[in-house]
Amino acid sequence: MDDGLFDDAAVIRRVAREGLLLAGGGRATLLQVAHPGVAQGVYDHSNFAERPLDRLRTTMSYVYGVLFGTREEARTISRAVAAMHRKVTGPGYYADDPDLQVWVNATLYDTAVVLYQKVLRPLTGAELDDCYRQYSVLATSIGCPEEAWPADRAAFDTYWAHMTGTLRVSPEGKAIGDALLWPKNLPLALRPGIPVNRFTTIGLLPAPIRAGYGYSWSPRQQRILDGSFRASAVVYPHLPLKLRAGFKDYYLKDLRKRFARRRNPLAADG
Repeated sequence: MDDGLFDDAAVIRRVAREGLLLAGGGRATLLQVAHPGVAQGVYDHSNFAERPLDRLRTTMSYVYGVLFGTREEARTISRAVAAMHRKVTGPGYYADDPDLQVWVNATLYDTAVVLYQKVLRPLTGAELDDCYRQYSVLATSIGCPEEAWPADRAAFDTYWAHMTGTLRVSPEGKAIGDALLWPKNLPLALRPGIPVNRFTTIGLLPAPIRAGYGYSWSPRQQRILDGSFRASAVVYPHLPLKLRAGFKDYYLKDLRKRFARRRNPLAADG
């Protein structure tokens, strides 16, 4: 098995391996579809409301395949995602638009860093710089020009403040957000977690985006969310790494099974 794009000492691997980041999946998705172009593409071309776990597997297969797979695995999953994106086009949008690619990747980076630092530990300035540069690969691997990614963290902070302050959630984005937070087709075993996911997702959204969706949030709710993260910070870092990285190992194993069967790695089970 050849080497991957990063080694295990890379900051991005230390951050992205943590299963706690899945708690931010809803946040990242709602941030993405707060962009009208992303929302329209998802609304027109995706049935994720009916099969939310398939969309999760697609996203995780790509992220883990690129960041933790071999170079060949990273190329293969990137080609599959790029081919899928070429089909996602319509009036006023196309998935290969660098502006949309940067925004989607920005939501993944920001969510990962926010959650990691809330629960594991603050990253040093040098670690944050490295992690930021490394995260660009999730955009460039599917064709986003390198120069489209903000040049450094200062440029990113300016970009992030502008985007979260000016995006206007479209009716399509609102419909997608509601379908995500009030899902109808989750397996029975996962349904008890819906209120927790909804609470966490809404609470983690930047205030202007949350308001754009029309979701309410109170100081009391913020105190509860902050307390839950403080409790998680006491317990989670002491869990065995094998357990914390379990989701990464699961999705990477699933991806490799699909490669071995020469299946489309993004094809839905069914």
